[in-house]
Amino acid sequence: MRNGITIGKAAAFVGITVKTVRHYHKLNLVAEPERDSSGYRRYGSAELLRLVQVRTLADAGVPLAEIEPLLDADAKSFATALADVEQQLNERIKELTARRDTLHRLTDGNRALLPDRAVALLERMRDLRFPPDEIAAAREGWVLAKALVPEGFDEYLTHVESAVEDTAFVALSRRAAEAVSLAPDDPRIAELATEMADYYLANPARLRIVTGLQARTEAATRYKLIAHHGEDQAPTSARLAALVETRLRTAGVRLPRPDPD
Repeated sequence: MRNGITIGKAAAFVGITVKTVRHYHKLNLVAEPERDSSGYRRYGSAELLRLVQVRTLADAGVPLAEIEPLLDADAKSFATALADVEQQLNERIKELTARRDTLHRLTDGNRALLPDRAVALLERMRDLRFPPDEIAAAREGWVLAKALVPEGFDEYLTHVESAVEDTAFVALSRRAAEAVSLAPDDPRIAELATEMADYYLANPARLRIVTGLQARTEAATRYKLIAHHGEDQAPTSARLAALVETRLRTAGVRLPRPDPD
């Protein structure tokens, strides 16, 4: 060891590649030994120690640009710097964990876009034999609601969770979903709208499903995007919703107009 060892052996002893050793030299993290009479650079114990220190800090997550001042710092500064690196690593771990959880949720399309409470509600709607199209429409509407009115979404879910345990609400909701097969001008649509509006007016807790998100928006536009999602493809649903809202407004319930200025 008095004459030192070659760069290849030094790299092998430390557990890195020759390319990495040369990169450390380029960054001035490890001094490059002088060449011997044969033209080889020989690494002694001092260079090996420095290589081990640099590799250890790099493996611990310390950015290479921050290693040189660490190696030359006193004990107190060294400890403080390592604490900062640990905090950065913890934040990075949280970020990566969140990304991993998102990937796991992507295996379930609903869970990628909605919280577990909303997914559970969709499953509850299936158990209650809501039509598949109604469940799909609810899912898409909730995705919009979560994005457009995030501060009111949890409260909205609370109202829906309570409502699906009410047999009268479930029965009316099923009838509304099944009514899409009727023509928009079918007189049964107007009759159903009256029943639904009367139900909401008689049950203020259920009315919050209609008014809760609207109360959280500063303009009618976002409410309309949520409340009337998908109606372009379902004119009967659009007419039913319009009739219900008209009857609620007539009763004094504040809802945005169809075409606000």
